[in-house]
Amino acid sequence: MKAIIEGDSKIGGSVKAPPSKSYTHRAFIAAMLSEGETFIGNPLSSADTEATLKACEAFGAETEEAKGGIIIRGVERLKAPSQPINCRESASTLRFLIPVAALAEGKTVLTGEGSLLNRPVGPLVEALRKIGVKCWSKDGKPPVLVEGPSLRGGEISLPGNVSSQFFSGLIFACPLAERNSEVKVEGRLESKPYVDLTVHVVSRHGVRVEILGDHEAFKIPGGQRYRAAVHKVPGDFSSASFLMAAAALTSEEGLKVEGLNLELQNQPDIEIINVLRGMGARVEAESFHVKVSKGNLRGITFNAEDWPDLVPVVAALACHAEGETRITGAGRLRIKESDRLAALSRELSKMGVKVEEKADGLVLRGGRVHGAEIDPHGDHRIAMACAVAALKAEGETVIFNAECVGKSYPEFFQVLRELGGRVKLVE
Repeated sequence: MKAIIEGDSKIGGSVKAPPSKSYTHRAFIAAMLSEGETFIGNPLSSADTEATLKACEAFGAETEEAKGGIIIRGVERLKAPSQPINCRESASTLRFLIPVAALAEGKTVLTGEGSLLNRPVGPLVEALRKIGVKCWSKDGKPPVLVEGPSLRGGEISLPGNVSSQFFSGLIFACPLAERNSEVKVEGRLESKPYVDLTVHVVSRHGVRVEILGDHEAFKIPGGQRYRAAVHKVPGDFSSASFLMAAAALTSEEGLKVEGLNLELQNQPDIEIINVLRGMGARVEAESFHVKVSKGNLRGITFNAEDWPDLVPVVAALACHAEGETRITGAGRLRIKESDRLAALSRELSKMGVKVEEKADGLVLRGGRVHGAEIDPHGDHRIAMACAVAALKAEGETVIFNAECVGKSYPEFFQVLRELGGRVKLVE
């Protein structure tokens, strides 16, 4: 599918933010590990969250659609699935479930498709092996074989700058180990809000996790039980950030994004509010919505260590901002669905943007932007970022393989069109 976007588009009105992908993944897994029925309201339906739900069913969880959400009946004793679990291209599904699979009786194979087969899992596999878990990977990448039950607990140490998902996976599994666990962070933990969200979700199920210092380690008592809970999945700041950015570039009247929960602390990518204000957009933030209007944008310096998924959004805004925008602390983006730094540099350069690619970031200089033919490299966030930049570009932009947005926000292009963007989809 191609998305054709005419420049000089203007958007406005109101829209409901899509449900949080990060929260949905976590709620599904916590529900699978719980005794009884957990109701999850407003879950996200996307390729990634579908992979997690199917994996939970493979471990024995029962799922039932319900009004406004889904019911998941947990598994008292996990059993390894008879067939490999296909995590598709969802790194969250894979990395969260590797430690969980060590609780299951039998041999579990976790694999995937496309870019996921090149995503690193070696540090997590090696850390688990050191505490007696029987697991193996292929050159530190999927597929992964885990034989259980073999997770007993103990002291685990992992680098903090590869993936926060390693820590979230251990936070899910270690409460069900026989012994207490302490998970230590080597260096600085990046993407802290994502780990905080995991701690929040498991706490809703009665599970205790103690964060030591500034996320230097996690103490997790063993022998705990997950209780059934009720969740209402909040709006997704990560996906909504693209709509907010579009409004910051084009909307005189403003765009009101509803369904967000600003009262839930440490949400991934809530930092977009500060980014937009820092760049000069007009932002009104209330408890459950954010309204963004066009402003005279200026370049900023953005440290992406805790907010890596905002890099494509910031890059799109930088195309039309006065002066220079420097993005730092983004080295991990080279091992996402694509090498996001290289992909952004290449595709935005096609649009006339002056981009300098660094080892761990980008330097962009705002100026004249024109339409181009865009290859999103199979990456949902690259597609959405280039679409946002195209709204204010001169001429027409064609984004090929536009269906890749289905990984996180399947309705993105339709929503952009409904809000006034001149967007045409061609099969």
